[in-house]
Amino acid sequence: MLDLVGKRYYWFLLSLIVIIPGLVSLAVHGLRLSIDFTGGTLWEIQLSRPVQPGDVRQVLAQNGIDDAIVQTADNNVVLIRMRELKEGSPEKEKLTQALRASFGDITELRLESVGPTLGTAIRNRAITAVALTTVGILLYIAWAFRNTNNPFLYGIAAIIAMLHDVAVVLGVFSILGWLRGVEVDALFVTALLTVIGFSVHDTIVVFDRIRENLARRAAPTFEQIVNYSLVQTLVRSINTSLTVVLTLLALYLLGGETIRTFVLALLIGIVSGTYSSIFNASQIVVVWENRELHRLFARLRRQHAPA
Repeated sequence: MLDLVGKRYYWFLLSLIVIIPGLVSLAVHGLRLSIDFTGGTLWEIQLSRPVQPGDVRQVLAQNGIDDAIVQTADNNVVLIRMRELKEGSPEKEKLTQALRASFGDITELRLESVGPTLGTAIRNRAITAVALTTVGILLYIAWAFRNTNNPFLYGIAAIIAMLHDVAVVLGVFSILGWLRGVEVDALFVTALLTVIGFSVHDTIVVFDRIRENLARRAAPTFEQIVNYSLVQTLVRSINTSLTVVLTLLALYLLGGETIRTFVLALLIGIVSGTYSSIFNASQIVVVWENRELHRLFARLRRQHAPA
């Protein structure tokens, strides 16, 4: 039988290796926020020929838009993020004429404007939603596992695994924002909440199998019971996640530009959620039940105690 629990510190180390670079990037660079959070205008246009983002920025700068963010996509599509630009305003007409003079025919695909007040409201509601979700998960799991010795331990372990997945997604997008200019928008928050739900669902499936095997004493020790439960659920968890990942991969490769960030966040989160449910959440329960942290702290106290 696979000894997944016996290698638990290797799994923890792998998680740290993945998370730490993202946390450093978050601390230094943060997330690159879209106009959904900062306020401004997203202008999506299609040109008659391929162009470089720098050429578009130069035309915008010549017409008074100095801080625009320009990205190119397939089919000569250009995404321009800038300060608020109203539909039908003289400034918009001036920019349209300048772009047409430089690059030929222009087809407007989208023009969305968000004020800074609305952007702040979206950000605050997103933080509130994640906080309420976390509290709800803790209470639900504590109630569902109320017949175990330490029901809140299962809830805390599930939340740690969930925060692991959120940290992975946030860290990756912070790095992508720093290196590639990828922005997070309101759909990104939806993706995060979806990842949280998937992570907790997968963790509960594993915990439920542990509870069943504890009730019938499927192995002599708690550590062996957890390992036996993980082996039982391993194939099912991987197969379930793989079907979702393949679907999302097809959406990412073949879907439109507007949902690509959303799909990428789901892809990263679901892969991370599958990993954390098997290799983090259950292992945390084992570490606590074996009092390994207590012994570690006791050893450290003895080493630093005066002679």
